[in-house]
Amino acid sequence: MTTLDTALTIADESPEALYAFLESRGWGDGLPVVAPTPQRVDAMLAAYDGDPDEIIGTLAPRLGEATPRVLAVNAVMAGCTPNLLPVLVAAVRGLVAPEFNLRGVNSTTHPVSAMVLVHGEAVERCGFNAGTGTLGPGNRANATLGRAVRFVMMHVAGGTAKGHDGAGLGDASTHGQPSKYTFCFAENTAASPWPAYPRTLGLDTASAVTVAGMENPHNFHDMESREPAGILDKAATVMATFGTNNAVVSDAEYFVVLGPEHAATIAGAGWARQDVQSYLYEKARRPAGDFRAHFTANLWRPWMKALRDDDLMPMTDHPENIRVLVSGGPGKQSFVVPSWGRTRSVTVPFA
Repeated sequence: MTTLDTALTIADESPEALYAFLESRGWGDGLPVVAPTPQRVDAMLAAYDGDPDEIIGTLAPRLGEATPRVLAVNAVMAGCTPNLLPVLVAAVRGLVAPEFNLRGVNSTTHPVSAMVLVHGEAVERCGFNAGTGTLGPGNRANATLGRAVRFVMMHVAGGTAKGHDGAGLGDASTHGQPSKYTFCFAENTAASPWPAYPRTLGLDTASAVTVAGMENPHNFHDMESREPAGILDKAATVMATFGTNNAVVSDAEYFVVLGPEHAATIAGAGWARQDVQSYLYEKARRPAGDFRAHFTANLWRPWMKALRDDDLMPMTDHPENIRVLVSGGPGKQSFVVPSWGRTRSVTVPFA
């Protein structure tokens, strides 16, 4: 007999019966899941050094209580190995931080998803792929941790597009996006010419996880430049678009994830991470009059609203809102990820 929780059982243990049952309840992501039997959940919890019934927080909009035990159930369903539970717990601590704005992320019509980024010793210890294809298929840790975070946002927070009765519940996204299935990758610290990303936030920690409410990544390539400007000018063109929510939210974030080859070229010219941020802040701009022509409702700083039409207005109000790190493998490719706008990334250390 397959047990889903203390009050719910399914007499038929077959994968097909479980699949159909979850579908009838509006649970899961539409793909097959692993049955969260008591044995599997207990094995997951055995890897967690803490109180399994600690209330980590209540997740909006449903206000479900997230505990390690509840997270373990979702981790099993997603296919996680037990050593990923501490990473999932840390990620959920980020989701419940006020600045993440989980209610907004879960409820907006925008296709925002929770990007999960793993840093430090846990990348190798837990088997995350930080190299070639870090955002793609084929790695269990990347795929299942991102899926588990999504399950928590659906099952605990109520961020589902349709309930089992056919009515919309929490996720009002007009179209959704592929990264709502799973959106997890890892920082390639070994290939980075700069300190690990958490250290830029003042976190001296062996491992950490960052969660951020983001759009899908947008790749840019540069096969020829031998100087930083050529590479970063292309990144700036990706950032300076009116098609993102960032255009109307002045404190919005961008993650600029450089491939190791681009990062090596930039650092080889003597540029620090802060130089990259400052350059992109200056280059990713459009005339203020163009902003006004497209948007009447906005959340711009007063100094941005005071710009003349011909003045170039930055896509974000401070260079530190441009988050720079290294991930991926060989190849002169990098990518930009815009945020939903009314959310801030959160980085949480863990053991």
